[in-house]
Amino acid sequence: MSIAKLGESSPRLGERVFVAANATVVGDVELGDDVSIWFGAVLRADLHRIRIGARSNIQDNAVVHVDSPDAPTIVAEDVTVGHAAILHGCRVERGALVGMHSTVLDHAVVGEEAIVAAGALVPPGMHVPPRTLVAGVPAKVRRELEPGEVERLRRGPQVYVTLKDRFLAEKGGGVEGAG
Repeated sequence: MSIAKLGESSPRLGERVFVAANATVVGDVELGDDVSIWFGAVLRADLHRIRIGARSNIQDNAVVHVDSPDAPTIVAEDVTVGHAAILHGCRVERGALVGMHSTVLDHAVVGEEAIVAAGALVPPGMHVPPRTLVAGVPAKVRRELEPGEVERLRRGPQVYVTLKDRFLAEKGGGVEGAG
């Protein structure tokens, strides 16, 4: 794994954090408690800051970057970022899911417990309402989420907390945060 300082900025890891062996975390990055950064993921905070909230997971080959000077990337608690997704200078609110191969661009906001469908492109400045599904290129609101879908979203991050705990226990190529 590559956890690297850039200039005066060093990544800060909360407790029980898993960073996979081939993931990269560089610069002004803060990972909350129980965060997991999976294989091949890159978090590069060279132009602004990246914050990942507690119990969130950034899955395999995802890219999290920023834009200068006014677009940090902020991921709240209990967020799932799917395989090969891209977050760039945006905000993802608590409990949201960003689907596989989707992209969320500068100044966009994904609302609380919303779903960005796999392959969607959330354009710059779009505000995804809470508890809605957006899909397409460019993404459009398709519908409100059903109560059962919201409940599944709420359970999802715990699956990744349990999985990262297993990897940490078995020394599966990660690192535990020092706080």
